[in-house]
Amino acid sequence: MRIVFMGTPEFAVPSLEAIAADHEVALVVTRPDAVRKRGKKLEPCAVKKCAYELGLPVLETSCMTPKALDVVREARPEIIVVAAYGCILPNELLAIPSIDCINVHASSLPRWRGAAPIQRAILAGDIRAGVSIMRVVHELDAGAYCAQADLVVGSSNTAELTQRLSVLGAQTLVEVLPALADGSAVWTEQDESCVTYAHKVTKAEMFLSPEFSAQHNAVLVQASSDTAPARLVLAHKGVRVLQASVVPAVDEIAIAAGEVVVEHGRVYLGCAQGLLELLVVRPDGKRDMSAQAWSAGLRGEGLTWAKQ
Repeated sequence: MRIVFMGTPEFAVPSLEAIAADHEVALVVTRPDAVRKRGKKLEPCAVKKCAYELGLPVLETSCMTPKALDVVREARPEIIVVAAYGCILPNELLAIPSIDCINVHASSLPRWRGAAPIQRAILAGDIRAGVSIMRVVHELDAGAYCAQADLVVGSSNTAELTQRLSVLGAQTLVEVLPALADGSAVWTEQDESCVTYAHKVTKAEMFLSPEFSAQHNAVLVQASSDTAPARLVLAHKGVRVLQASVVPAVDEIAIAAGEVVVEHGRVYLGCAQGLLELLVVRPDGKRDMSAQAWSAGLRGEGLTWAKQ
């Protein structure tokens, strides 16, 4: 099939690689270079890098302008595949492909429509997370789906779960493309009574607090991302928590909520219920380090921690 692919972040890369292996990718549409890490240097997104490595033509645009729409029309796609492109798509685009415009969405719809389905699944304590191959419609993530697959979340953090779902999404996509081509795909309309929305995660939501249970604080760390990191203040200094675990009840020591105990290179935080052990941290202005290495600089009695 002749396909136009639209995507931007790392999540979309396995889908692009998978369809490029078996189909004609006439055009890759992605967002322009942006400042993606510390510093001010513009960097290409993951999809642009992949497209160039595969020798595919690329259109960079932050929205579907009339000129961009013309370029897509000229590519004459049978199917447009979207995977985390990054903007609302106009009806004019949806009318271009001769077969359909579909999206690789990182949830088992109708659960978690919206911007942050993977983080919301972790924050909600979902046992399983999934992907849906859905028809793109004007309303946000409201289209019918023709394929779904899921997996166990387990202890995967946001980055790990994103990578796992990106691979699952690519596999599910290529499996269903032949059915889309011959018209045998079966579409299921979403049950509106079961819809939940994955609103963008804010930085403030991810701040750890002594008023939370250790389990809740651990889930915040698991769902942490670069744009909304899990953070706290310890000994009056800001710290990002990259990895932490709940201390089993049998191993708990007496620590009040808001207190910190450093013992044999291990850092324990007292929570409203239970203890949280920090495992990997990034103190403000410093590199990632194990809590054991970081603990060497935590001096004095009466250490405390608080919400950012």
